[in-house]
Amino acid sequence: MDFQKTATMTAFPYRRAHFIGLAGVGMSATAILLRDSGVAVTGSDEAIYPPISHVLAQETFVCRTPYAPENIPDDADLIVIGKNARLTQDQNAEVAEAFARAARPGGPEIRSFAEVLALLSRGRENIVMAGSFGKTTSVAMMAHALASAGLDPSWMIGAVPLSPARASNAGAGDLFLLEGDEYPSSNTDDRSKFLHYRPAHVLLTPLAHDHVNVFPTIESYLAPFRQLLDLVPRDGLIVAATSGELSEHFLAGVEREVVTFGLARGDWRAKDIAYGEVSQFTLTERGREVARVRTTQLGAHNIENMVGVGAFALTRGLISVEQYAAAMASFRGVARRLDRKSDRTTVQIFEGFGSSYDKAKSAIAAMKQHFPRRRLLIVFEPHTFSWRNRNTLAWYDDVFAGCDRVFIYEPAHQGEGTHEQASLDEIMARVAGAGVDATPIRSCDEGLVKIGADMRGDDAVLFLTSGDIGGLIERLPALAEKRHPLPKSA
Repeated sequence: MDFQKTATMTAFPYRRAHFIGLAGVGMSATAILLRDSGVAVTGSDEAIYPPISHVLAQETFVCRTPYAPENIPDDADLIVIGKNARLTQDQNAEVAEAFARAARPGGPEIRSFAEVLALLSRGRENIVMAGSFGKTTSVAMMAHALASAGLDPSWMIGAVPLSPARASNAGAGDLFLLEGDEYPSSNTDDRSKFLHYRPAHVLLTPLAHDHVNVFPTIESYLAPFRQLLDLVPRDGLIVAATSGELSEHFLAGVEREVVTFGLARGDWRAKDIAYGEVSQFTLTERGREVARVRTTQLGAHNIENMVGVGAFALTRGLISVEQYAAAMASFRGVARRLDRKSDRTTVQIFEGFGSSYDKAKSAIAAMKQHFPRRRLLIVFEPHTFSWRNRNTLAWYDDVFAGCDRVFIYEPAHQGEGTHEQASLDEIMARVAGAGVDATPIRSCDEGLVKIGADMRGDDAVLFLTSGDIGGLIERLPALAEKRHPLPKSA
């Protein structure tokens, strides 16, 4: 197949779109992709914080705030509403206005951003990357590798990548890389987002039970992934990880050929791993050495992501071995996925995307692996429903094992009435019961005082959240730079 051919796409059926909840990572990436495809786009939101606020400014994309009915342009024929607990008709006047207009003859249509991506990717060779963790980084790695090799794929990454330079791209090539999220598409559509995407192929990263507020049982969580693989045509490629706690169970029920990968198990593996400022490993296929790979990314999980991307891209013949190795060496990572927050302090400060137990554990393990002689301070915010649900308090029994100090921010209150919300006191009691030295924080200023008093110049600090920890992610590195500056070069 000629992967550089110009795609034959069905014309997008709308001319002016308005996004309610624009500052979500998936929403903003889709809005920019839609704008770059020739559609007039506006948007609104309330809680806008880095890195999305920086992205919108860089893209000269005006986000109207606060939410209000008059934000919606009179000539909008498409309204895209995000999946957020506040974006319902009874809680949000702008959403109520959207549905009122949609009910009128000739009014705009309401869709989720997953449905928009499905329309944009019609007629393309869609590669959907799904899984419980690692999918965002894997999409970014794949996009970076293909673009570096001279291909021009389209992509949508549900985060802010450092490589490639943008979270979305309207490419001329036939390939369309899509981050496949299992979470419901919208407040009115319970289908997992990735079930809209018509996958030609799937790269499945490790699986572990997540989003317990939506998927209370293991089987309910795995069900949409089974539906996703059923959508792949018989000549499509499925590449799947072996390492997740549910991966082996899931793969045992897949009745078709699957190429597997992992650090220790699978058709494609990593061996002779050497961790350091620049880590190295040998990529193998069924025991055959394929390439020696270098990377500046932290942690075993990132090496596993690279093995998965290599397994897919090389099996499919998208790029050469040399192009793959060069791309992994130059890959700079994804914002909030173990990216360094300052290079002007002796304190090693990184941010991990702590939206789930497994993501938190892998980020903590990476910090211990790369900074074994430093104290490890964790600044954690239970932002997702999973972290602040009483049914998952057991996650706190060992998630911080081996960490020297933990600072826990007050749980987010958004959507607290939709599930069994745990309080900060309940979380602190569970952490204390696990024998962890933890301190509660209820504001950014309080956090600066408490963490600042404890932090030493030879510490390593890891932020873990999917929120902004009240602004600490920006303000604590500045404090570290002031109190523990990097010595000036002689």
